[in-house]
Amino acid sequence: MPLFLLDILPRALQAQQSYLSPEQEAELNTLQLWFLSGASLLLVFLVLWQILAGNRRGRMEAAIRREQEESRAAIQSSQEQARRQAEAMVKEAELKAKEVLVAAREAGEKEKEKERGELRHQAERLQAREDSLERRLALLQDRLEELDRRGDAFKEADLKLQGERQELEEARKALQEERARLAGTSVEEARQALLEELRQEMVGERAALVRQQQEEGRQLLTAQGRELLLASMERCASTLVSEAATSTIALPNEEMKGRIIGKDGRNIRALEAATGTSILVDEAPQTVVVSCFDPLRREVARRALEKLVDDGRIHPSRVEELVETIRQELEEQMRQKGEEAAQRLSLVLPDKLQDLLGRLEYRHSFSQNVLQHSLEVGALAGMLAAEMGLSQEQARRAGLLHDIGKALPSEGPGSHAFQGAELLRSVGEDPVVVNAVAAHHNEVPVASGIGVIVQVCDAISASRPGARSESTELFLRRLEALERIGGSFAGVLSCHVLQAGREIRALVQPQEVSQEEAQLLAREMARRIQAEVRYPGQIRVTVIRETRAVEYAC
Repeated sequence: MPLFLLDILPRALQAQQSYLSPEQEAELNTLQLWFLSGASLLLVFLVLWQILAGNRRGRMEAAIRREQEESRAAIQSSQEQARRQAEAMVKEAELKAKEVLVAAREAGEKEKEKERGELRHQAERLQAREDSLERRLALLQDRLEELDRRGDAFKEADLKLQGERQELEEARKALQEERARLAGTSVEEARQALLEELRQEMVGERAALVRQQQEEGRQLLTAQGRELLLASMERCASTLVSEAATSTIALPNEEMKGRIIGKDGRNIRALEAATGTSILVDEAPQTVVVSCFDPLRREVARRALEKLVDDGRIHPSRVEELVETIRQELEEQMRQKGEEAAQRLSLVLPDKLQDLLGRLEYRHSFSQNVLQHSLEVGALAGMLAAEMGLSQEQARRAGLLHDIGKALPSEGPGSHAFQGAELLRSVGEDPVVVNAVAAHHNEVPVASGIGVIVQVCDAISASRPGARSESTELFLRRLEALERIGGSFAGVLSCHVLQAGREIRALVQPQEVSQEEAQLLAREMARRIQAEVRYPGQIRVTVIRETRAVEYAC
């Protein structure tokens, strides 16, 4: 309550006392007493409330100040922590950026090194090509200089010849006069006789000059041909494929041999009859040997045996079914082989020729794979035709198909060259290619340069080192033939082949063969070997005639 009320109330009460009775005055005094007591209590309460409120406000202000200080400290701590985290993140980002930069720099260095290597390789190739061109240019320059020298020599010879002609003319005139004076003939007759004599001399000189030019041209063409062949051969790298007369199949155990043979040999007889091969079971432990001169049949038997061993079910009906399936698989593989061979030389062939070409994969000529040989001849022919300015496609087709006749049945008439040419003619092949195939063994005349190229490339592929290595069977046959020829002559006791077939030694009976006859016998034996036996290198023939004198002392 406000203080001015405390002053007003007593005054008002005193003013009212003059109008009240004693009882009312007593009640009024009591009320005043309670009112004053209440007002005092209210005043005390207000004072206490103001004191407590002041204390509470101070505490709240102190708490607020403390919270503000703590907030400031927390904010400063957060700012410091955030600053440290930001610095750490910046450092981490810098490290990652450096790593990325180093990786990018290393990748760039590797790429640059790769580019530098490619550039170096290209520079080396260009340098090699430039060196080759320089060598060819130098060779051409030498040839031009040689031709210039020959031209100068011809000019000098021409001048010399003209001088000699003048001298001969003067001598001729003197001779004519002398003849006319001595023989009493006319000058015209003597002149005609002398001209005829000079004409005969000039014909001889002209023939000698033509022979010289032909020889020089032949030598020059031979050198150029060698360069072209060497350049083509250096660009062609072929693998060597050797023939094998047998194939070996490994078995998991010895019991499998009995299952292959079957009861009373029925399984092995069915396999041999279905494949046309010979199965050798008892040659080596845990192995079976397939023997056959035909590589295709041998391959069918090998695959059939491998599948039978893996499957375990071996009986005659299963053998026949499996052999037929493998034959069909081989037909498809040979078709793919023919297509791949045509694609390797960038050629498009009819399906029939591709099928026959794939069959050459299982044909061999003196242990050389015929398909690989045909591919090599085709590649060489194409490169050689490019060097000579002829059709590369025709050369490649003729080289690839020159032995296509070997894929045909051998019962047909004529050689494989004739059969191959007839086959190509029937499918509408280019006549140039047909002639090249027919003439690659000189059975028909060569009608174009492509035919000559195929002959040369066929000889190169067949005669290069390692192309046609002889098998053991051919080697043994040659040794037997040599011994048979040596022992077939009269008076020969025994004949022995030594040094892997490079020497023959024949021992003769001295009573039947004299010393002079021994020399003739060696020559005749060598001639017969040359006529009947094919062999590399040379064979030395030695005839040994030994005379023994035997006496007994008694």
